Amino acid sequence: MIHATLHQLKVFEATARHGSFTRAAEELYLTQPTVSIQVKQLTKAVGLPLFEQIGKRLYLTQAGKKLLETCQEIFQGLAQFEMSIADLKGMKQGKLSLAVITTAKYFVPRLLGPFCKRYPGIDISLKVTNHQNIQERMINNQDDLFIFSQLPSQPDLKTYPFLDNPLVVIAPTDHPLASKKNIPISALNNEPFIMREPGSGTREAVQKLFAANDVDVKVRLELGSNEAIKQGIAGGLGVSVLSQHTIISEGTSGEFAILDIEGFPIPRQWYVGHLAGKQLSVVAESFLKYLLEESPALAKQFLPGLGQPMSGKEAAPVG
Repeated sequence: MIHATLHQLKVFEATARHGSFTRAAEELYLTQPTVSIQVKQLTKAVGLPLFEQIGKRLYLTQAGKKLLETCQEIFQGLAQFEMSIADLKGMKQGKLSLAVITTAKYFVPRLLGPFCKRYPGIDISLKVTNHQNIQERMINNQDDLFIFSQLPSQPDLKTYPFLDNPLVVIAPTDHPLASKKNIPISALNNEPFIMREPGSGTREAVQKLFAANDVDVKVRLELGSNEAIKQGIAGGLGVSVLSQHTIISEGTSGEFAILDIEGFPIPRQWYVGHLAGKQLSVVAESFLKYLLEESPALAKQFLPGLGQPMSGKEAAPVG
C-alpha cells in the first residue's frame, strides 16, 4: 500500500498542472525547495518516477499520469463530500469554479451577485479568458462550469442555452445613420468597418450575413478586443458588430448608437456547459439551475433593452 499524505497529493497535482516546481510553489504559497521535497517523498512512496525533466519543464511519466487521474478523483470526491454534508446541514458551502469567455465579463458578475447573497458560504473562482483557453481548460477539467457564446468543438460536453446574446451594429452617436430607421443592409457597403480577429465567433456570424446579402464593407482594422473596438468606434475609425452586452451593461452614455440595420440584431445565445462525464458538486448543480431558471429575468433587471432594436435619435445613444 502506498503511504502518501493529502498534502503531498495536492503539491503533486499543482506541480503536474503547471509543469513547474516554481509555479506550483507560488500557487500553494510554499517555497520551491518544499515543493521539491514533497514530490521526492511521494515519488519514493510510489516507487516509480513521476516526472521527467526536459529543459526547464517537467513532464509526467506514465506513473505520473495515472497518479494525476487518481488525485483528481480524490479531490473531486472530497469536495463533493464536504458540500453534501453542508447541504445536509441546510447550508450551501464550498467552492464554484467558473471559466467564461471575455465578453461574458460584462454580465456574469451581475448574475453572480444575487447567487452569492443567497449562499454566502460559497467561494467563487472566476476565470475570464478567450475561446482557445476555454477549450484547453475543458480538456484539462479545470473548472466546474464554462460559459461561452460559440459552441466549442469539445465533443464530450453538455451544453444549455440560458441567455440571449444579440449582435448589433455599433456606431458613434454622430454617425449619419444613427438617426435613421429601417436602414437596408446594403447601406453598409463600403462603410469603414472594424472587424473582430479571425476565428472569432462574432466575425463568422457577421461574414455569413454579409455574404448572404452581397455586402462588402471596407475593413479598416482587425482587433481582438471588445474594448479596443469600442475605442476605435468612439474615435471615428468605423462601425462594428458587437454583442449588445458590451455596451448596455456599463456607463458609456452618449458614446455609441445601435444602428437599426436590416438583418440585425443577429440572434445568438449564451451557453453554460460542463464535461459530460463530470459529476457536478452540489454548488455547481445549484448555480446551473439558477442560471437556467433565473438569468432571463435577472437580465431584464440588470440589462434593460437587451435584444430590443434601438433606432432614432431618442433611442440611439446607449449607456
